[in-house]
Amino acid sequence: MAEVAFQFYPKFPRIVLWLMIEIAIVCSDMQEVIGTAIAIFLLSKGLVPLYVGVFITILDTFTFLLIDRYGVRKLELIFGILILTMTVSFGYEFVVVKPPIGDVISGIVVPWCDGCGKEELMQAISVVGAVIMPHNLYLHSALVKSRRVDRKDRRRVAEANKYFTLESAIALFLSFFINLFVVAVFAHGLYQKTNADVREMCIARHDIPDADIFPNNTDPVEVDIYKGGIYLGCQFGAIAMFIWGIGIFAAGQSSTMTGTYTGQFVMEGFVRIEWPKWKRVLITRAIAITPTLFLTFYSQGVQNLTGMNDFLNCVQMIQLPFALIPIITFTSSRKIMHDFRSSKLFQIFALTTSAIILSINVYFIFDYVSSRLGTEWYVIMVLAIVTVFYVLFVLYLAIYCLVSCEVIPDTVTIRGFSFNKSYENDAPWLAVEESAAHDNPGFQN
Repeated sequence: MAEVAFQFYPKFPRIVLWLMIEIAIVCSDMQEVIGTAIAIFLLSKGLVPLYVGVFITILDTFTFLLIDRYGVRKLELIFGILILTMTVSFGYEFVVVKPPIGDVISGIVVPWCDGCGKEELMQAISVVGAVIMPHNLYLHSALVKSRRVDRKDRRRVAEANKYFTLESAIALFLSFFINLFVVAVFAHGLYQKTNADVREMCIARHDIPDADIFPNNTDPVEVDIYKGGIYLGCQFGAIAMFIWGIGIFAAGQSSTMTGTYTGQFVMEGFVRIEWPKWKRVLITRAIAITPTLFLTFYSQGVQNLTGMNDFLNCVQMIQLPFALIPIITFTSSRKIMHDFRSSKLFQIFALTTSAIILSINVYFIFDYVSSRLGTEWYVIMVLAIVTVFYVLFVLYLAIYCLVSCEVIPDTVTIRGFSFNKSYENDAPWLAVEESAAHDNPGFQN
């Protein structure tokens, strides 16, 4: 996808798009560092300081690069084990907590709840930024290169598309259930409970660290990945807390692997620079670790780290258009996809869904920033300027998308756009079919 973007967009927009995706990768890497450090802190009952956990994340990344030297299949096996670990860990929590299955199914069909307001909707929308990692769309489009496909045979290409679709569907299916387990566990366990309720339950136990982390007040209880683990330990025992920590650790390692490879593919595609993976990882991880280490040394504890995750989710939401719009653009283009371009029905669905998600994102990003930085005139002015540039660039990408979807004819001339730019024909099966048709006029594929 990054290689296609290199040919498809003019130079300046291409560089901006590349920088946006790099920001998404760094922010994701920070989340991986935070999640892994908190998991280690939780599993060690606080014996391993947070800053040590942050340093450990450097070592685990290079461990994966070492495994990569033995072939991509070995790495895929490790990745599968991590996903299985997450599924089993969070599935265990689901079985232990026992949320009502009927209510869970109802919530899937009708995603709403009684008494839900803006804060609850903000949490739901932030899940979009947390789950749909923008840069992973660039990764998925590049992973097909690890499979040998006879691209001179249209039928082989169609068959490969079918299996790649099935592979992605299975991965998304597992991801859906992992997230479902986590959301259902805490929605059922903490619904209508106050901080004092959970604190009283934790104080009664002597095998759970940080039992007094919940304040002694009647405010509705709020949890993050650390406090969530403490709550599970208080409610269901230390085993539940440790299994939660294992799941969080596996999630961090899984994201580390995807982030490493995405960064490599994005850099090679957008700027045609082929760095060794270890150099790329060293720079990305150094950028991610620096602010995280600062927080661990100078913050008042683990809560500031988990709070930073909310900000990083917000950034991921901002970056979402820079993956969604290009992928709709490329898959809808006749020049790129030829006979394999997406259908009109899918294009309408994708464009409508993306427009709704992006509109909601812009509103809640504005709300998130203003609620934390205040509503002074200079804050609003800076936020407005940034928003204008952001929206203009999104609209720029959207116009290309509408041209690919044939909503706008490519004969239209707009300054700064290159709709008729010559595109490298990368469809070897067409050349084979044309040659066969020339040699045999009765040839049909």
